[in-house]
Amino acid sequence: MNFYVQQSISINLLKIEGITNSSVLQIGSAGIIKPVSNLFNTGGFTGPAPQAPRPGELLEAPAVPLTSPTA
Repeated sequence: MNFYVQQSISINLLKIEGITNSSVLQIGSAGIIKPVSNLFNTGGFTGPAPQAPRPGELLEAPAVPLTSPTA
């Protein structure tokens, strides 16, 4: 059995609070959704990330590294 869907979608505001590696966001119809998960270490990090500060706590350094790890 074949289904043919014709649709028009208008989105004024789409707010996504969080997304993870296994999340799927679908708007409209899809015949097949193929799951894919990619994990990349684009920063060349070799250890775990530092602990996040508590809410309201000041940072001692920039939250985003401004130089490469080898500099």
